[in-house]
Amino acid sequence: MHIDLNSCFATIEQQSRPLLRGRPVAVVNRLVENTSVITVSYEAKAYGVKAGMKYRQAKRLCPELVALDSDPPKYRWVYRQLLRIMNSYSPSVVMKSIDEGIIDFAVAPESMRSRGLEAIGKEIKHRLRTEVGSYMRCNIGIGTNRFWAKMAASLHKPDGLDVVTAQNVQTVLASLTLRDLTGIARHNEQRLNAVGIFTPLQMYESSPEALHAAFHSINGEKWYQRLHGWEVDDLISDVKTCGRQYVLEERNMPRQQIAARLHNLVEAVGQKLRSQRKSARGVGIYVRMAGVGSDSKLSSNNGRWGRAGNYWQRKYLAPLPMFSDAALWRVAEELFCQAPAGDIREIGVHCYNLYNSTSDQLSLFGDELAREQQTTWAIDEINQRYGARTIHAASTLNTEAVRTKIPFGSTRYL
Repeated sequence: MHIDLNSCFATIEQQSRPLLRGRPVAVVNRLVENTSVITVSYEAKAYGVKAGMKYRQAKRLCPELVALDSDPPKYRWVYRQLLRIMNSYSPSVVMKSIDEGIIDFAVAPESMRSRGLEAIGKEIKHRLRTEVGSYMRCNIGIGTNRFWAKMAASLHKPDGLDVVTAQNVQTVLASLTLRDLTGIARHNEQRLNAVGIFTPLQMYESSPEALHAAFHSINGEKWYQRLHGWEVDDLISDVKTCGRQYVLEERNMPRQQIAARLHNLVEAVGQKLRSQRKSARGVGIYVRMAGVGSDSKLSSNNGRWGRAGNYWQRKYLAPLPMFSDAALWRVAEELFCQAPAGDIREIGVHCYNLYNSTSDQLSLFGDELAREQQTTWAIDEINQRYGARTIHAASTLNTEAVRTKIPFGSTRYL
């Protein structure tokens, strides 16, 4: 069973602010003209407003649009309530993002399965309205594997409940296009078209060998199995990198203020790293400039420029892993000192080459590694108990604009 909250952040805001119900709402990460829309209510979608659109463009499409700054603690609370409800039906629950998750009933008690999944789906909808909020809605899809459960959940939005079985799968496929299938974008569509497959039904009726030829890999056989109801997507991947980026709120910001915001990002990345019990050997930063055109001859011996001539990055691979904010910032600060001068518009930092350990780090204090570990863990515990950035580096004062964003594609750090 796949459960997907409808227009999650916007609906949560309408739930918590009744005067916004029935009105077009957009949630943004920052209330400025150049911000991008994170999510929109169904009333805003009716005007053509979409997630990812610039707020100024959305406002032109819908002059009555109400923009709200994101409220991460509120969304995390709803996430935890949804997870609590889902966990009451099966010991196997996977949250794919903050607003959608999967319940595997194959390992649920027989007494639970015997109730019927459609009945359980209706009960979950009722519990969402009564235990979380009366304005909350979700789409529920039921299928023999994760793929078909997710596809079923997308068939009738908002507030739908659909089941895909061996009996109706071809009827469902006949109503879809190739790009409606989760995982099929333009490139894969072109591959399928090249071997004479133009519809999902044709793809379903193709042999594993034909699909292998289309995808030029074992992914073809996986698509055959996926479409025919076998489970091939129940893989849990380990974290390979973690990072943060930030678009500066002002033009021509002084270098010292940019460094303070980068330090803020480093502390956030350090906390994410340690929450996964990881340490990192590699640290990388990037800056994106304004006012540098495609004909620019700017270059740097310590980094590289992107195709538009406005992107610079630099990495460092340490001999030993690091995990403390102080160690990570020392490396990031040295890299930032090499960044080119100019009007920086965006900054970012990431850690890579991760290890499943928080020991043996490259210490700032030589023999005092144990002391540094204890200090770092104590700070993390205080911040977890009393709120993020209860304790932080003094140089990051006055960087409140660098707020932690809510991740859509992962729930690792919630």
